[in-house]
Amino acid sequence: MTTEQSIHWHVQGQGPNLVLLHGWGMNGAVWEQLLDVLSPYFTLHIPDLPGYGHSNQISCDNIDSIADSVLIDAPEQAIWLGWSLGGLIATHVAHYYPHRVTQLVTVASSPKFAQARPWRGIKPEVLSAFTEQLLDDLPTTVDRFMALQAMGSHSARKDTKQLKQAVLSRPAPSPKALQLGLDLLADIDYREVIPTLTMPVARWYGRLDGLVPVKVANDLDVTTQDHHASTSHVFQQSSHAPFITEAELFCEMLIEQFSTEKNR
Repeated sequence: MTTEQSIHWHVQGQGPNLVLLHGWGMNGAVWEQLLDVLSPYFTLHIPDLPGYGHSNQISCDNIDSIADSVLIDAPEQAIWLGWSLGGLIATHVAHYYPHRVTQLVTVASSPKFAQARPWRGIKPEVLSAFTEQLLDDLPTTVDRFMALQAMGSHSARKDTKQLKQAVLSRPAPSPKALQLGLDLLADIDYREVIPTLTMPVARWYGRLDGLVPVKVANDLDVTTQDHHASTSHVFQQSSHAPFITEAELFCEMLIEQFSTEKNR
């Protein structure tokens, strides 16, 4: 149930609390193919972020208000996993509310999405083009972004279809939320935040990702080398959506690394 104050959540499973945050233009349905595999090991907490899916009537103005809206009904303590833009939001929560986050996992995400040489990322003109297209044709813009996320993987067509089915299964995102998301991708820089986080951090990437270049993993490996519990992993067959392209391995890694019942 969604009210003006409360975003939509899907909760399922047993075991340690695991919050799953979706990315730009998407909604919580992107995680559906993982639910049956993960729910015996985790209590899954999956929101539609403000402005997306069943939460599309809820409006936010910045990353602080997005985080606040998620924290209202999030478990008091949980593993937080964020995909793409969701990774930025999860990092924000881990930084400002560390008592709520036992472990942080970012998937195909970056503390700074926009390129700023020598930092690798999305070219500013690409983000600007999406902003312009958003005003002209919202469905085509989201469609194009989904194709861009899957591009490079051997199962790109299938991955794009799955992302599209997830998005279309729920109400369309609000233009305001989409615009805010693009602004966050263009402006936020949490590179100095990552090494200061107090909880274990796992950063997962797709080798073929065109939005978050895999070399970002190497760059952050250097800056987090003194962080006693920061690890990275590269999914070899994946581009921007490893939890779809390599779903089985993705779930195996989550269960192996974070479940308290992995050996039962």
